[in-house]
Amino acid sequence: RGATQRERERERRRERMSSEAGGQEVAVVEDAPVATTGNESEAGPSSAVSQPGARTNGIVPIIQNVVATVQMNCKLDLRSIVRQARNAEYNPRRFAAVIMRIREPKTTALMFASGKMVCTGAKSEAMSQLAAKKYVRVVQKCGMPAEFKDFKVQNMVGSCDVQFPIRLEVLAHSHSMFCSYEPEIFPGLIYKMKSPKVVLLIFVSGKIVLTGAKSREDIYSAFENIYPVLQEFKKSDAASIAAAAAPTEQIEAP
Repeated sequence: RGATQRERERERRRERMSSEAGGQEVAVVEDAPVATTGNESEAGPSSAVSQPGARTNGIVPIIQNVVATVQMNCKLDLRSIVRQARNAEYNPRRFAAVIMRIREPKTTALMFASGKMVCTGAKSEAMSQLAAKKYVRVVQKCGMPAEFKDFKVQNMVGSCDVQFPIRLEVLAHSHSMFCSYEPEIFPGLIYKMKSPKVVLLIFVSGKIVLTGAKSREDIYSAFENIYPVLQEFKKSDAASIAAAAAPTEQIEAP
């Protein structure tokens, strides 16, 4: 009997040891980080969306202005707002809205009697939203039940410099379906892109202005689309043109 009891105790000990070892192995497997190779990281979702400037030699358009609208869901007494608020002006003979300005963030608001407000001058979407909330708060302090609703970005303006001159005449001729270029009236070429729906003002110096976008991504996408076109119509240096034409002149000379 003593021998059988000892054998049973040994078997129990072995089962405990095996169960504990198995539990530790499972824990190690579950807590261990998943190893990834370089190929898997490159194929991940983060690399699927290209970073701004990756396809444009590091040139990224800078947001210069954000125009947004807000509905305050109440009728506004514009004369009362002008009497109580600072930095506000109202001349109904010239414009049927109160023009109000604040310093931080530096923006301008147009407030209409219907309760609609247009906020312009911000450098980003977040700053535009913050400024609009401050304007609504000013109206509330004037004794009106204004609300902050239906904030929407209507237009974004960006600009950049490709740092090389562009042959606008040749570009306008090759892309005549999308271009409008009349240097006697306006020195820039107007390029109306279909997708995304953005208007670009292209100047011979290489300065670009992008307007009409609804989001920051539209501005980045439009510039990525136009950048290879601008490289195609890049102006060559006068020295290189003279050097290239010199041999032909010598050959043609009698």
